[in-house]
Amino acid sequence: MKKGDIFEGVIEKIDFPNKGRVYIDDQRITVKNGIPGQKVRAMVNKKKGKKLEARLMEVVEKSPLEKVEPLCSNFPACGGCMYQTMAYEDQLEMKKNQLKALLDEAMISGGQTDSEGHADYEFEGIIASPVQTAYRNKMEFSFGDVYKDGPLSLGLHKKGSTYDILTTDDCKIVHDDFCKILRCVLDYFTEFPAPFYKKMQHTGYLRHLLVRRSHSTGEILVNIVTTSRESHDLMPLVGRLNALECHIVGILHIINDSLADVVQSDETRILYGRDYFYEDILGLRFKITPFAFFQTNSEGAEVLYSTARKYIGDTKDKVVFDLYSGTGTIAQVLASVAKKVIGVEIVEEAVEAAKVNAELNHLDNCTFLAGDVLKMLDEIEEKPDYIILDPPRDGIHPKALKKIINYGVERMVYISCKPTSLARDLEVLLQNGYTVERVCGVDLFPMTVHTETVCLLSRIK
Repeated sequence: MKKGDIFEGVIEKIDFPNKGRVYIDDQRITVKNGIPGQKVRAMVNKKKGKKLEARLMEVVEKSPLEKVEPLCSNFPACGGCMYQTMAYEDQLEMKKNQLKALLDEAMISGGQTDSEGHADYEFEGIIASPVQTAYRNKMEFSFGDVYKDGPLSLGLHKKGSTYDILTTDDCKIVHDDFCKILRCVLDYFTEFPAPFYKKMQHTGYLRHLLVRRSHSTGEILVNIVTTSRESHDLMPLVGRLNALECHIVGILHIINDSLADVVQSDETRILYGRDYFYEDILGLRFKITPFAFFQTNSEGAEVLYSTARKYIGDTKDKVVFDLYSGTGTIAQVLASVAKKVIGVEIVEEAVEAAKVNAELNHLDNCTFLAGDVLKMLDEIEEKPDYIILDPPRDGIHPKALKKIINYGVERMVYISCKPTSLARDLEVLLQNGYTVERVCGVDLFPMTVHTETVCLLSRIK
C-alpha cells in the first residue's frame, strides 16, 4: 500500500497508548484512536520503510466491546475520552495487557528472565480508579472556533486538530461546576465579544480558561488567561461567576504573551478572593496554586501514593530522596515514617508550595530543593537510603539516571505516567545492578488512553 490509499479493516489489538493494529494482506498498519474490534475505514498518511500509519476516517462497524452509550455530546469528535463506550472492566483489562506487554519486553531486553527466557517479575495487574466520572480536578480549556471564522467556542481540541475547538460544556470527566463555569465565561464573551488568540498570526486576546477544584473541600480557582494586546473590564464577568452556585474562592486574570500554545503566567492579577485552595490527601493538607503540579485525580492519587508507600516499605531512620517531587506530596506522605526526606524539583513555584505544605502539616524533616535533578544530585551532601522517582512524561535524563544508579540504594520506587518511558529506563536499571520486584498499574485516567505505573526495584546483592 502507498500514501493516500483508503482501506477497510478490523482493529485487532491496541498497543499503548492508542496504536491500533489493522492487518491488510498480512501487512500491519497502525491506526490510532480506535477500539479493539471496530471495523474502520482509514487512509494511509505515513509510510516509513515497511511501517505504515493511517488516519481513521470512519467507524464502519462498532466493536463488540462498545457496550456503553456515549456520555457526552462531543464523542467521538473530541479525542479526550476515547474509551467511554467501553465497559470500565474492559478498559482496565486492555490497559493491563498493554502495560504488561511493555514491561515484559523491557524485562527480557534487560536480562531479567526465567530459565525459559520469559520475563521474571511479579506483575500485580491494574488498580481501578475509585471514580470513573467527574474525577479530574483540573482542566485547561481553550478559546477558539469549531471551524474557521465560526462563532466563538471554549473547550477542548477536536481530535486530530491543532486549531478547531469544541465547546465541551457537558464533559463527564470533570465536576458539573466546571461546565457551569465554562458556559458562563463563553456566554459572557459571546455577549461582549473579544477576539481569541490565533497562534499562527500571534494576534487576539482570549487564550485559555484554567479551572482547578479541590475534591475534599469543593474550593475552586478560576483562571482567565489572555494576552496583553487588549484591555477589557473583566469585573462584570467576576460578578456573573460569583452568582453561580459554585464554591469559587479565587478568580484570577493571567497575562500570557508567550508565542507557544502553553498555559503560563507573565503576570497574575487577583480579581476576586485568593490565588490558592486546599486539598486533603491521606490525612495531609496541601495548598494548591494555579500552576502547582498535583495529580489530576485526587481520589486516585490516594490509591497511587498508598501503593508507593506500601512498595517502599519500612523507612524508619532512613533518608529518602524524592526526585521530581512536584509540590512534595509523596515526600510528605513518607515523612511521618522516615528520618528525613529530601525533595528535588525543577519548578520553583512547586518547591515553594512544597515548603508551605510541609509547614502546614507540621513536618520538620522535609527539605525541598529547586533545580534540575541532574545538577542537584552533585550538590546534595547527604546520601539516600531509598529513592522515589516520579519523573515527567519523558522519563529520566540518561545522565541523571546514571547518577541515581551510582548511589547504590537498596530499594527504589519508580512512579511513571508514561509506561513507554518507564520501560526504557527499566532496561538501563536492570543492566546496572537492579531487579524489578513488583509492578502494578493505577488507573488515574478512566476512559482515556493513559495510566500510571508503580514499580519497586531492589539492588542485586
